[in-house]
Amino acid sequence: MGLEGLFGKPRVLVGMVHLGALPGSPGFQDSMEELVRRAVEDALALESGGMDGAVVENFFDAPYYPDAAPAETVAAMAVILAEVRRAVRFPVGANVLRNDAAAALALAAACGAEFIRVNVHTGASVTDQGLVQGRAHETLRLRERLWARADDQAPLLFADVDVKHASPLSPYDLGQMAEDTFRRGRADVLLVTGSGTGRETSFDDLNRVREAVPEAPVLVASGVTDRTVARALREAHGALVGTWLKRDGRVAAPVDRERVRALVEAARG
Repeated sequence: MGLEGLFGKPRVLVGMVHLGALPGSPGFQDSMEELVRRAVEDALALESGGMDGAVVENFFDAPYYPDAAPAETVAAMAVILAEVRRAVRFPVGANVLRNDAAAALALAAACGAEFIRVNVHTGASVTDQGLVQGRAHETLRLRERLWARADDQAPLLFADVDVKHASPLSPYDLGQMAEDTFRRGRADVLLVTGSGTGRETSFDDLNRVREAVPEAPVLVASGVTDRTVARALREAHGALVGTWLKRDGRVAAPVDRERVRALVEAARG
């Protein structure tokens, strides 16, 4: 099952459910009940506004652990993800920041998420968390083990190419990174981002990735707005949108259903 098989269409719009600070993180102040309520409301706003899916992510847990997230983070995400999954019908993914692919797969297995996002799947990047190394070999083998006897389809693996808020450890060619991530790392979908959250993705970068791996599904994964979404859907297989869909375009605000509808309408060109 590929991108079209999961979403039932060749071009997709995926939103973000940015979780509030979870228990154990420096910014934690809300109850679990409140965290669940906000996450479910954001997911429902995305679905009713016309988005095709959503990624649930522990966005406000910064500063993040570079690799394995602590048990309390994963436990809280499981509670919230399960409630989001029950509330909506469209596909839901998991991303455990900064780069805990094993936890994301565990959440998918326990809560029924249909895809996961991995920020550094192959290679190594210097980030604000220090050196983050890809663990494609472990991630793919864990997915095989967890779904070896399951009747359900294993989750798709969305992997960033040169992820935001990071720089590759050594000099690099973007096309080669895309090839390594898709062909050697066996990612199912590639993500191309700008330099940071909400920052526009370069369409030149997008085209370099698409030229390097023309067979790969590719999503524009940061900085998409109502002005750029139609182009993103023409030149890629879709977009992953977070900041612009929030009230007044502020990442800390709730998802604004009217902005979601405006984006979906603009995507029709």
